[in-house]
Amino acid sequence: MLQFLSLFISLSICFDLKSQTVRKLPVIIAHRGDHTVFPENSLKAFEVAIRNGCDYVEVDLRTTADGHLIVMHDATIDRTTNGKGRVRDLKLKDILKYQVFNRDRTSYHPESVPVFSEVLKICKGRIKIYLDFKEADVQSAWKMIRSNGMDSSLVVYINHQKDYSEWRRVAPQVPLIVSLPDSVRAPLVLEEFLKKVDAEILDGDITKYTTEMIVLAHSLNRKVWLDFQHEGEGPSDWIKGVDLNIDGFQTDQPLALMEWLSKED
Repeated sequence: MLQFLSLFISLSICFDLKSQTVRKLPVIIAHRGDHTVFPENSLKAFEVAIRNGCDYVEVDLRTTADGHLIVMHDATIDRTTNGKGRVRDLKLKDILKYQVFNRDRTSYHPESVPVFSEVLKICKGRIKIYLDFKEADVQSAWKMIRSNGMDSSLVVYINHQKDYSEWRRVAPQVPLIVSLPDSVRAPLVLEEFLKKVDAEILDGDITKYTTEMIVLAHSLNRKVWLDFQHEGEGPSDWIKGVDLNIDGFQTDQPLALMEWLSKED
């Protein structure tokens, strides 16, 4: 049953037999991997997201003191490992001494903080990457992405203006994702924003978007992938995304969301 569901959800379209029309299914992004059981941003969490048929895994990228690229959401390792310290102040060999963990569940085999190359290897040919570019060098990251054959299998979320400019210079073909500033709350303002920040995908909380803004984004050939990850996330949230006709869901509950979407069809 699970294999059938994964195949069904991973298809990009489905058919409405009554109307004989074709409807696109939304993109499913597993936020920091599927960490409903395994720790966030761990190889096991990424592997589960792959096996469950998600379209993307969201991966947070940071740089160690000695220039290595690792996968870690926070600026420090305090919350998600049994160590302490800022990523930028620690060498890779020191970070790898510690284990990633889930504070709510401890019944799994522990693993080290993943280096970026490990994540690229397990994703290649199996799933795409939604790269949350926290703190890293664009050229170094891009070189590693290309050497692992993932250059056409990722999108990049931009946190800083300098990274936007650098990604456009180094890898102009890579789709970029941006969140809307608080000042962008209407279609005309959104249109002006996109003239300055020409990103292919829009991100953010669903409360920041109106139907008119989604329609405008689509008319300008932009995708809208919104964030649903929060404690208690469930159908009452997802139905809002379906009603707004968004293109992608970033979620902490990827399998539950896919099962819900299959029932809604």
